[in-house]
Amino acid sequence: MVQGDLTEQEVDAVVNAANSSLLGGGGVDGAIHRRGGPEILAECRRLRAERYPDGLPTGQAVATTAGRLPARWVIHTVGPVYSRTDDRSALLASCHRESLRVADELGAASVAFPAISCGIYGYPLDEAAPVAVATVRDAATRVEEVRFVLYDDEALAAFAGASADDA
Repeated sequence: MVQGDLTEQEVDAVVNAANSSLLGGGGVDGAIHRRGGPEILAECRRLRAERYPDGLPTGQAVATTAGRLPARWVIHTVGPVYSRTDDRSALLASCHRESLRVADELGAASVAFPAISCGIYGYPLDEAAPVAVATVRDAATRVEEVRFVLYDDEALAAFAGASADDA
């Protein structure tokens, strides 16, 4: 767990908390597209045209180039929108599991994750962090290093707490 900027991580793959359109947005998604440059958007448009005409489904993951980022690839995943009445933790877990599956297909040894769904999608950090940490810890993957890159003190504390609770 580190506090920092996901777009500055020197890893094989960064995970993008994307929206289903894959065409950029706010938060992490917007930052990745801005810093990574037009190469990422071009591949996302191709994916939409060829494989995901209706958008990438929630809980799934797909990779593109990382463009001008220091990483080699961006793994785009669509997290669930938080609901107080519907438990969507299985979809959140799927985002992490599917991202690691894609990383394995790419041969990535290191992956950096943001706090998926914890921005505009409204997932509370204290509910998302245990799901993310446990899913990554239990995943059958060849990825050697998983780094959670968290944007502020509150997110870092939530993920560090979940890691300690999960140990």
